[in-house]
Amino acid sequence: MNQTIAVIVSYNRKFLLKEAIDHLLDQDAQGFDILVIDNASTDGTKEYISNYIDRKEILYHNTGSNLGGAGGFSKGIRLAVEMGYEYVWVMDDDTMVQKDALRQLLAAKDLLVQSFGFLCSDVRWIDGSSCAMNVPNIDDHWYEDTELLKKGIIKVKQCSFVSCFIPAAVVKEVGLPIKEFFIWGDDAEYTKRISLRYPCYLVSFSRVIHKMEKNQPTDIVNESPDRLFRYRYSYRNMYYVKKLEGGKLNMFLFYYRTGLEMVRIWKSDSEGKWKKIKTICYSMRQRKKFKPQIEYIK
Repeated sequence: MNQTIAVIVSYNRKFLLKEAIDHLLDQDAQGFDILVIDNASTDGTKEYISNYIDRKEILYHNTGSNLGGAGGFSKGIRLAVEMGYEYVWVMDDDTMVQKDALRQLLAAKDLLVQSFGFLCSDVRWIDGSSCAMNVPNIDDHWYEDTELLKKGIIKVKQCSFVSCFIPAAVVKEVGLPIKEFFIWGDDAEYTKRISLRYPCYLVSFSRVIHKMEKNQPTDIVNESPDRLFRYRYSYRNMYYVKKLEGGKLNMFLFYYRTGLEMVRIWKSDSEGKWKKIKTICYSMRQRKKFKPQIEYIK
């Protein structure tokens, strides 16, 4: 049995998913499997990738309902660990891994003499620039191990799920991503939870492309009104993450930035200003009621 499995979570993006699978199959690293978590897509995803399933090039699991990104990753990581894999490599369906991305992660794993919590790749946009959505948070003590720095390995404390490599032993210890997040912030919470116990690293020689339409962070001010449903989770989830980090300054900055966003909306010429402000208020009202339980694998 292979030690590593790549887990891709997908929902109604069959064309991107197929491209992501092709990139994985083109890896120059040998001996890993691929698991597609389909969040009950309605666009014919399974039929579109049926050749990969029939040829046993990938494993396929349909969740039965849309669990959101958070639920999909929680389900995928659980299945991977329960199937006995030692390492879980998670990514979205618009993650295009470069040919040596996994080989570089495995090389970094072998270089590290101590246990680590996760490794993440250098995420780029389609033009090669740094992807604004996926910049990891560098650890305050990143400069201490100069030998690792020479090898392009930098200590971090948080990253996205766009190419994150996690040992199964760590998953068993810290539990699964919180599925109730549904969308947004689940990766921030989970990787932060891991880095509070283990050193974690960016492997700069491992590169992936995040094939987004635009290279910019999410911004409710300029968001289309028909996509605001995602922000009903955003502020609630990020409040949970900031509470995990702790500190009065963290909480002050969270409230300050949230208030500033409402002021920016009010002063902007964007469509649906009141709807956007109401969405933020709704999400903020949910924050203190939101007390999910972390699930563990027995």
